[in-house]
Amino acid sequence: MIFTETELPGAYVIDLERREDERGFFARTWCANELAEHGLDTRVVQANTSWNPQQGTLRGMHFQRPPNAEVKIVRCTQGAIHDVIIDLREGSPAYKQWIGVDLTSENRRALYIPEGFAHGFQTLVPDCEIHYLVSEFYTPSAEGGVRWNDPAFGIRWPDDANPLVSPKDAAWPDFDG
Repeated sequence: MIFTETELPGAYVIDLERREDERGFFARTWCANELAEHGLDTRVVQANTSWNPQQGTLRGMHFQRPPNAEVKIVRCTQGAIHDVIIDLREGSPAYKQWIGVDLTSENRRALYIPEGFAHGFQTLVPDCEIHYLVSEFYTPSAEGGVRWNDPAFGIRWPDDANPLVSPKDAAWPDFDG
């Protein structure tokens, strides 16, 4: 696994370290030892899949509040998404900053998202499947979110003119932090 820290401290892009031959390649997608060597949380208690048939689907921006704050490792296993995270850790030098990373079934890239970050994505093509490894169990009472188009962040989405957004995600209030 190849770890590249993003401009948001603690968030990493994880690329595969391929072992290739005439049959194709083999690569690790998860290794607790390698994550721990980078000081990253290795606890996984839940794995989730999101399937999205329509291009332009936008899910987010979600997080869980402490004590149920979660780390996520997100990979697109089919199709292509623009994955976005926002640093919501008060006191962080990157507080309220965001980045977007394209995760595709072709680049096989993953994004490590630390506790205290909001997460969301928009599908770039039809028929996308996303796989999550999560460090905490989903806890409805700890659920939080910020609106995908909140001016406090100024996220630039690939298709912000007409995204398919759930009523719940569209209704998050303006960020007040």
